[in-house]
Amino acid sequence: MKINSLIKHIKYLKNMTKNTSKYLFLCFLFIGSFITVVAQKVEGPKPIFRNGEAQVVPEFRDPSEWIKEELWVETTFDSDEDGKLDRMHVFVTRPAQTESSDLKLPAIYISSPYYGASIFVMMRGGYKEKHMWDVEHELGEEPKPHKHPNQRTRKKRPFMAFVNDRTWVSRGYVMVYSSSPGTGLSDGVPTVGGENESLAPKAVIDWLCGRADGFTTREGNEKVTAYWCSKKVGMTGTSYDGTLCIAAATTGVEGLEAIVPVAPVVSFYHYYRSNGLVRSPDGYLGEDVDVLYDFINTGKKSNRKRNNKVVRDDSLMASQDRVTGDYNDFWASRNYLNQLDSMKTPMLMAHGFNDWNVMPEHSYLFYKAVKEKGIPTQLYYHQKGHGGNPPVKMMNRWFTRYLHGVENGVEDDAPVQIVREGKYEPTAYDAYPDPNASDVTLYLKSGDPKGSLWTQQPENQSTQVLIDDYSIDAAALVKDENAPNRLLYVTPTLKKSIKISGVPRVTLKLACDKPAANLSVWLVSLPWNEEKGAKIYENIITRGWADPQNHSSLTDGEPLVPGEFYEVSFDLMPDDQIIPKGQQIGLLIFSSDKNFTICPEPGTKLTIDPNGTTITLPILNGIASYKKATEE
Repeated sequence: MKINSLIKHIKYLKNMTKNTSKYLFLCFLFIGSFITVVAQKVEGPKPIFRNGEAQVVPEFRDPSEWIKEELWVETTFDSDEDGKLDRMHVFVTRPAQTESSDLKLPAIYISSPYYGASIFVMMRGGYKEKHMWDVEHELGEEPKPHKHPNQRTRKKRPFMAFVNDRTWVSRGYVMVYSSSPGTGLSDGVPTVGGENESLAPKAVIDWLCGRADGFTTREGNEKVTAYWCSKKVGMTGTSYDGTLCIAAATTGVEGLEAIVPVAPVVSFYHYYRSNGLVRSPDGYLGEDVDVLYDFINTGKKSNRKRNNKVVRDDSLMASQDRVTGDYNDFWASRNYLNQLDSMKTPMLMAHGFNDWNVMPEHSYLFYKAVKEKGIPTQLYYHQKGHGGNPPVKMMNRWFTRYLHGVENGVEDDAPVQIVREGKYEPTAYDAYPDPNASDVTLYLKSGDPKGSLWTQQPENQSTQVLIDDYSIDAAALVKDENAPNRLLYVTPTLKKSIKISGVPRVTLKLACDKPAANLSVWLVSLPWNEEKGAKIYENIITRGWADPQNHSSLTDGEPLVPGEFYEVSFDLMPDDQIIPKGQQIGLLIFSSDKNFTICPEPGTKLTIDPNGTTITLPILNGIASYKKATEE
């Protein structure tokens, strides 16, 4: 309505109303309505919610109208020791309406060490064997030195930013990205789980909430504020990016209202070691903390000489211990389970049960610990490998509730969602592991070429021997019935399907003819599906690794006395899987796993005593279900 139209209507009221007080009342009422209409137009469009979810706002959906800017946020630390507080490089994408009106929106924030790397390097394609640790040596030997690459710095906007921008900016959020310390155009030094990697995202959240300084340039003094932020922040990210969600949450920073970590590293020891054993993540044989440092070390070149010596050489390489694989103070400081005291942020965790890079024990252990603290938490699992966000609907409800403050009842949603085999949509569950699952202990019965698994302890049996040979792939060991390099024990063929839900545990009584050996265990589904396109879960149920030298202590392994028997017990990776009828469950025991472990000269002999060896499986409806399925 125009001003002259307003005047015209006021004159009309005067002619129609003879009572002065009534006239003034109607004028005030009419002018108030006019001001409300004008104010609504100045405010412009706002987020829209339907069925508890933020909807795409038509005025926010055009990427050509989004405001994109970069800035640097000052932290509280000087990790590169150049005499100045480190500043983190930040990218922002926000609707134009946050500039043209008084619109304040919550932020979805992703912090990453990868934004400074080229696509080629980011996909590990820039890595060569010479950049990894040599794994072909005897156990207990110092490995040969490897070469350190000199990375270039990428200065463009973060990878895949357009995907997140399109998903969330159009729904009424601001997307914020930052490079972690010592990566990209951020100051500082990478520490691979050190304290500065927790305090850096905290500083960015503090800036978003008006408690820290941001600057238009890396070195300058012109300040910039997040005046468009509602002071509500959520974080998400996959792998290392998911780790930084957890790192920020464990600081207890105010304003971080929700996190959605996907396949995060919760403990760097569990990423590079297994029960005392030096173990690589799948696909990156010979990688360790210092190698990851080299991979993300894309920060200021003038700082690298100092950073490499002080952090990589004198800290990471000096403490990671590739000789014994024991747990120590260095690893404890990089375990976020030890830093939960201040965490209060609601969490939606996501992971794949067949992720052999960041293995599912990471999410499970953290989920359990957060749940025990009474923090609102939900869990999304799928049957695939590394990565895999929860459905957008799930994330949307989470962010709508905790960032926009819409009471959508997300707290009453199913606490656990698991994508079943061959499905795309998840199935809702009340808990993970399934509360109706209980442990079923299976005993070994010797046989040739393979033994059996039974619910009853067989009578006294002779020991069995396997010979280590890293050159043979474990899948080949499963299929070769005459292989002397493994022992295989199987259940009867299943007459009905059974469901495993939880953490299997194996106990082995073994002896070795040398002071050290690798120990690898796979739980497999047989017959092995060799068809092209077979899903990984159709063959591998779960697996685990251990160093027999750590049979009694994770922090103080001891050389084995050749010929002496030891009891070694450890968990396999958590799982939730339906094993269909017609299959057999197989326990595969072998030594070196060529895709994961150190690879010593073949020939080490492991002697397994089946009388003291068991596998415990968490099975839905327990022993009754198992016996019905096997008709034992």
